[in-house]
Amino acid sequence: MSLTNVEISLDMKKKEGEKKSCLQPASKILVSCRGIDGENNVLAVAYCGNCSYDPPMVMVGIVPTRYSYKMIKESGCFVVNLVDKSYKETFDYLGSHSKRDGDKLSVMNVNLKEGKIVNAPILTDCPVNIECTIVDSIVTGSHEMFIGKIEYVHADTKIMDDKGNIDFSKINFL
Repeated sequence: MSLTNVEISLDMKKKEGEKKSCLQPASKILVSCRGIDGENNVLAVAYCGNCSYDPPMVMVGIVPTRYSYKMIKESGCFVVNLVDKSYKETFDYLGSHSKRDGDKLSVMNVNLKEGKIVNAPILTDCPVNIECTIVDSIVTGSHEMFIGKIEYVHADTKIMDDKGNIDFSKINFL
């Protein structure tokens, strides 16, 4: 089969798809943060991922109009909280309500605990919490991608081996 035949064959089976959020499934995480005034907040984030293993870093994309954006920008830190399906109702609520409109953390009885390294809370009901210090950011269009150096990882003991490795197959992700 010549290259021309391959191109024709592919064109007949495919057409252009929607570009917005075409990489699926998207991760569903909750990012917790604290403003310089001490106010805590949590937002749902789908644009996130690992971006370096040496040093370990992750990135999260936040739209500048989000309530938490300024808190993260000013504080220079955030926590990535991995979400189990048992937390779906809380995730959905936190992702669909702004703190501008009320205290969504109290409404959903979100359990917070101080981070060990960064000045941001962890969500104790999430199986993994990743404390991060911002080392850089890049505006990618609709989002600013905050690159966070991983400072500390909290993980439920029931999902870890004796060396501290997380067994992600034991988390029932959203």
